Amino acid sequence: MEEIPQIQTFKGKWSVIKTKLNDFPTQLKDLSDFPNFSSNLLSSDLLNSIYVTLTDTLSLAHKCRNPSLSVGKLRTQSDIDSIGAKLDQHGKDCELLIKSGVLQESCGSSSMNSKRELVRVEARSLITRLQIGGQESKNAAMDSLLRLLSEDDKNVLIAVAQGAVPVLVRLLDSSCVEIKEKAVTAISRVSMVDSSKHVLIAEGVLLLNHLLRVLESGSGFAKEKACIALQALSFSKENARTIGTRGGISSLLEICQAGTASSQSVAAGVLRNLAWFPDIKPNLIEENVIPVLISLAHSGTTVAQENAVSCLCNLVIDDENLKILIVREGGIECLKNFWDGASSGKRLEAAVALLRNLASCRPIADIIVSNGFIPRIVGVLSSGVSSLRIVAARAVYELGYCTKWRKDIGECGGVPPLVKMLDAKAVEERDIAAKTLSSLMHYVGNRRIFRKDEIGIIGTVQLLDPSIHNLDKKYPVSILFLIVQSKRCRKQMLASGAYAYLQKLTEMEVEGARKLLESLGPGKLWGVFART
Repeated sequence: MEEIPQIQTFKGKWSVIKTKLNDFPTQLKDLSDFPNFSSNLLSSDLLNSIYVTLTDTLSLAHKCRNPSLSVGKLRTQSDIDSIGAKLDQHGKDCELLIKSGVLQESCGSSSMNSKRELVRVEARSLITRLQIGGQESKNAAMDSLLRLLSEDDKNVLIAVAQGAVPVLVRLLDSSCVEIKEKAVTAISRVSMVDSSKHVLIAEGVLLLNHLLRVLESGSGFAKEKACIALQALSFSKENARTIGTRGGISSLLEICQAGTASSQSVAAGVLRNLAWFPDIKPNLIEENVIPVLISLAHSGTTVAQENAVSCLCNLVIDDENLKILIVREGGIECLKNFWDGASSGKRLEAAVALLRNLASCRPIADIIVSNGFIPRIVGVLSSGVSSLRIVAARAVYELGYCTKWRKDIGECGGVPPLVKMLDAKAVEERDIAAKTLSSLMHYVGNRRIFRKDEIGIIGTVQLLDPSIHNLDKKYPVSILFLIVQSKRCRKQMLASGAYAYLQKLTEMEVEGARKLLESLGPGKLWGVFART
């Protein structure tokens, strides 16, 4: 401070430096008031940095005392500006260190009696270090934070609660590539913990833009980590729109074609999420996504294939032209290979869902049947997974649109597992089973199979119960109407309580209920005797 009045060169700039220096005694006094000030590593590092800056300032002040400074004026001016920027940063670092609370904590205090508390203190310290000092210090802090996050999902939650996410997002704008890539890695780790995703979503477009830039120009490793984060964020319609309209699709497709095996998997996962939103589909089609997805479904890793098939499944919903395009691009053969290689229920569910969506187009349904898919889909009806049985039954319903295919489905054993599904726990499963049977039983041979076991009739009658909600009653009514001409079946219906149910359904004006009730009329005493 004593040197500044004697300075003869760049007096205006030195006047600003003097103002900044005047603030330091107060800030340093505030820091020293904390009991852990002298033992805290962050405060020690900060004091060392301030000391170096003040030493450089004094040396530069001596140089500027010469009024006839004739050499290196531009360099000197730049050095003064650099000193000013460093002093500003030191001031911000002092303020941040005071507000962070790390100087109020000590690893030796009695409150540090749990692992959770130790992790919280460490996380807060690391997050503070990421905002103070130079690149070397921040890089080391990033390494420590990544280690902490990788140990346990609970550590991720603790770090997020300490404000890690906004700090990591700001580091995505770092001029240091290494720090930037580590920040992407940390964000991808946070995105893998469901209860932390909302914090990432709150960062909005700023985070998405950073991640999309990584997709464009980052290393292969960084691109994979960015895809992991985007996969978690792309379930939101707003985020999906941002990704789809800001160049994300072309970058994702490039990764699907030329990226590492693991990055292809997550890139396809992002595309799968985008394809769910109708507004994004035109962008995907414009980028010629179909051939890339079919190629990936042929030759990618297990996860990449599953995500590619799921993406195709989402794309073709309510779009006949896309369904035809997939078939032309070799989609049926690809689906067959994927199906036959499926080793898990989840993987098979993706294949069955695509089959179901394609089969809703009648010309494609014929191609599917001619490629031997009826035995495959009937086999899935006996799966031990409810969700898989449901999607399989929907596919069977789409394929059974004509007598010939209904006959084939029945001869392949499709009726008994559907009858069994009528007694499932999930109402959704019972509903689709009834719907599918109501179609298949238009073929007389399937009616004969259904009548062989009274369990089918009993199960169907139970579905008439008005107290069972979210189940379309017209389907069990249709099933029973198709077999009501059989005296034995009428007796079984009445004995199971069908008459009382149908009276209520008739009052509710359920389609077909009145006709079935009238058909049961001559034998309604059976129902009375059966219930007494």
